[in-house]
Amino acid sequence: MKFKLTLLTLLVLAASLSKAQDSLMIRKIYDEELVNGQCYQNLHYLCKNIGPRLSGSANAQKAIEWGKKLMESYGFDHVFLQETMVPHWVRGQKEQGVIIDGKTRIPVAIAALGMSVSTPASGITADVIEVHSLKELDTLGAAAIKGKIVFFNRPFDPRFVETLRAYGTAGDQRFAGPAAAAKYGAAGVIVRSLTETLDNYPHTGATAYNKDGLNIPAAAISTMGANQLSSLLKQDKNHSLKFYFKQNCRLLPDTLSYNVVAELKGTENPNKFITVGGHLDSWDLAEGAHDDGTGIMQSVEVLRILKTMAYRPKNTIRAVFFINEENGDKGGLKYSELAEQNKEEHIAAIETDLGGFTPRGFSFEGVSAVTLKNINNQWQKLLEPYGSGQLVAGGGGSDIGPLKEKSKNVVLIGYLPDSQRYFDVHHSANDVFENVNKRELELGAASMAALIYLIDQHGLN
Repeated sequence: MKFKLTLLTLLVLAASLSKAQDSLMIRKIYDEELVNGQCYQNLHYLCKNIGPRLSGSANAQKAIEWGKKLMESYGFDHVFLQETMVPHWVRGQKEQGVIIDGKTRIPVAIAALGMSVSTPASGITADVIEVHSLKELDTLGAAAIKGKIVFFNRPFDPRFVETLRAYGTAGDQRFAGPAAAAKYGAAGVIVRSLTETLDNYPHTGATAYNKDGLNIPAAAISTMGANQLSSLLKQDKNHSLKFYFKQNCRLLPDTLSYNVVAELKGTENPNKFITVGGHLDSWDLAEGAHDDGTGIMQSVEVLRILKTMAYRPKNTIRAVFFINEENGDKGGLKYSELAEQNKEEHIAAIETDLGGFTPRGFSFEGVSAVTLKNINNQWQKLLEPYGSGQLVAGGGGSDIGPLKEKSKNVVLIGYLPDSQRYFDVHHSANDVFENVNKRELELGAASMAALIYLIDQHGLN
């Protein structure tokens, strides 16, 4: 009995010492970032010296080359590119949208959806039919829809506290709405911007056509424009209101592009990987500051923090700038494909693609309820003092998602910042550097570095 008590005491002391060491290390991580952080100045360069970075564009290539040089300047153990072919869609001249109410012409702000086809050179003028769901199309049928512009006008549901859930329940009208309307002979589609904010900025984003070749032009309309159009339709007793829009987008042949990858080599398990990343590409309406400039700058900052602190990880830690998340996911697919070819074992992958706002915690995909409970028991109190203690079940992200099919034991983790302001700027001309807070950005980078340190030291079992 005395031996058992002594052994138990030793185990308790060892656990207590380990937690004390972890707490000290995490404090040092935050000190380094909050005093000497570089992600904000790096983001400024990315936004102001390079700017929008849509896949296949000259700016995307500039960002790739600059990102590789930045990683090399920090002296990481290995920096390299991963080749992949990406779509090359271009917007062309600024779009035109007009509500035609009798002799009154009311300009409204629109933006072509990513991957949309263009209108005819003269534009499209047609009657408008307002719907609020894809199912409503099935009810109306071709008799009501053919030759008209379908106006999807389902707003965000404000009852969701986490705005990503509201985005999820409204997003099908943008992603799948144009293809669904085309089946019934619609002339074009206008979609209410996916934001709860009432503003005059259209929020773009990708749409997906079916392989049947029935591709019709589709554009996002600002929330103010959507409200105005909806109100006028309700007043249009004679059904004389029409909508005109013109857009000049084109899909060019696929072009060669790259993921940008940096590593700190593992001292014990060099072929086991912990990845942190975001996507380098951005929509062309603005600088792509929160989507996803903050994510990639935080990711490389994780490695910079650990290297500056002379931390030598047990496992190889990677920062990845994924390409083509916005309109194809080719970078994430290529990363997982190469991981399988190279027989890389991924322990965990963290994606940061919800903006550079105040950190709240992380969501975990691929762990059991018991494991998640253990993670909370061991790490929640270590992360809570820094605002990152919400460790919950949830998704990882689209760039790291393909790893799940290739690495069966990988844990996918999503970085969860405060969500309330993200869709104010998401995919719009408002997504600029000036809307990023330096302190929030740095706290997020430190929170990811802290979690990666804990995973590297203790695993996720």
